[in-house]
Amino acid sequence: MVILKSPSEIEKIRRSNVIVAEILEVLRQKTEPGTDTLTLDKIAEELALSKKAKPAFKGYRGYPYSLCASVNQQVVHGFPTKRPLEEGDILSMDFGVLYRGYYGDSAITVPVGKVSEVAQRLMKTTEAALFSGIEQATPEKRLSDISHAIQSRAENDGFSVVRRFVGHGIGKALHEDPQIPNYGQPGVGIRLKPGMVVAIEPMVNAGGYEVKTLEDGWTTVTQDGSLSAHFEHTVAITEDGPVILSTTDGGA
Repeated sequence: MVILKSPSEIEKIRRSNVIVAEILEVLRQKTEPGTDTLTLDKIAEELALSKKAKPAFKGYRGYPYSLCASVNQQVVHGFPTKRPLEEGDILSMDFGVLYRGYYGDSAITVPVGKVSEVAQRLMKTTEAALFSGIEQATPEKRLSDISHAIQSRAENDGFSVVRRFVGHGIGKALHEDPQIPNYGQPGVGIRLKPGMVVAIEPMVNAGGYEVKTLEDGWTTVTQDGSLSAHFEHTVAITEDGPVILSTTDGGA
């Protein structure tokens, strides 16, 4: 069941997402060769707690960390480790908080030092695909219009969209209806309405779209070992169109 949010609830979700955005910006600035992702995880958790927010992922379905830190061919749900990041790596960071009863959720992929041209194009395309999807998050559009826009943008640049994972509604729960695939035909699914709040999150691979999960039960990697990038924003659908809540100004 899709839960429509009131303006006051959207404001609460905005506050949670501003916290997430601020923390991801700190992590972006601290990502450099020699830094390890376990340190970034600790920074994220401490910053969240200092803002009186609870890291959303730690303990969620048994996930043991606050930050999802996925390097290179890791698609999503990568465990933070002590391995130093190396020049040329790309790092996807997915982070969320629970603040005053409402969740925030966002993800970015960042370069570690100077990266390859393919890595640069992959990150640029994935973020562009996210914004293509967000543009479709307007009243009376269909849910799959978001999905189709993401897939089209990624595939037009020669990349592939991961099909195993989806975007989702968000509010008092981290994952709510509706699920939002990152691929599909346009004009299918429920109509979008003001008051819906969704987390749109394309994961795009430089090679094929197939993925596999490692023995830890969480870390998911590309089947062919190609690079993967992940961007996510939490978006409120309003009468005036989409408002991105997961920025440092909360879409104001």
